[in-house]
Amino acid sequence: MPINAVRHERMVYGGIKLYAGTASPELAAKIGEYLGTPLCDREIITFPNDNMFVKLQTSVRGQDCYVIQTTSVPVHRNLMELLILLQTLRLDSAARITAVAPYLCYARSDKKDQPRVPITARLVADMIEIAGADRYITLDLHAGQIQGFFSIPGDVLSAFYILIDYLKSIQNQMHRPVVVTADLGFAKKARNYAASLNIPMAFIEKRRLANDAKAEALTLIGDVYERDVIIVDDEVDTGGSIAQAVNLVKDFGARDVYIVFVHPVLSAKASEILAGLPVKEYITTDTIPIIPEKREKLGERLKILSVAPLLGEVILRANQGRSVGEMFNE
Repeated sequence: MPINAVRHERMVYGGIKLYAGTASPELAAKIGEYLGTPLCDREIITFPNDNMFVKLQTSVRGQDCYVIQTTSVPVHRNLMELLILLQTLRLDSAARITAVAPYLCYARSDKKDQPRVPITARLVADMIEIAGADRYITLDLHAGQIQGFFSIPGDVLSAFYILIDYLKSIQNQMHRPVVVTADLGFAKKARNYAASLNIPMAFIEKRRLANDAKAEALTLIGDVYERDVIIVDDEVDTGGSIAQAVNLVKDFGARDVYIVFVHPVLSAKASEILAGLPVKEYITTDTIPIIPEKREKLGERLKILSVAPLLGEVILRANQGRSVGEMFNE
């Protein structure tokens, strides 16, 4: 194929147009800065009856549009904002629309594990597609099968590479470190951390007792005695499971404890719970913004790594028709 034809194929969707909801303005601004592309102006108004109104300030006809909106608390407002922005772009004749949701809500509702319950993750995927998205980009889904709920193509990324680079930079400060997974469901991903750091693993077995956020840590499988412990998980919600994990490894003789997680949900009184734990460092990302009050409670122990360069590079490669897997030697 002639070079000119390849170039034409890569630019078939036009230039990049970045739009952001109100959920994660700092992350959206960082993505725009990485790309050298300013965020497009839009108007989002909430009427007295709590209905939302969206208006684009410029035309997007024939353009490659990306809507950056995490779907954390307030979940339903942020989700509706994302859906309305997607539909607005579709009705203005955008050539291609990509929903960029660093954190995807309802990811835990991914299966019928008991009678008379919904699979809400599938519903969210359907809504995003029906609203007008041609593609989606997200990070670290709670369960891999959620990818199958989408009929549109997408890039499910992982913050693993960002987190592991930081862990490698501080590994020489640790004493005989060991990776501990907060539950068996995360064991496969935790193994990647252990392999990259060339250190052993241990596991915490826990059982969820009800449909609420409470779970009970049962036992530790592996050796943490007189070792620094790196506890890894995909997200921290109420902080209950992490508190149990920290107390459990401490009971088994662990030294310093590091908590590594991708999504800082930190609902309810999670920040207060984490602040009271004997943890040396909390290492997370900005897929969900952490309000200043919660940051202050964790102080200098909180390390936030930005996913903006990762998302920005994927957006650039998607626009140019280049491989995303090449970024990770895949």
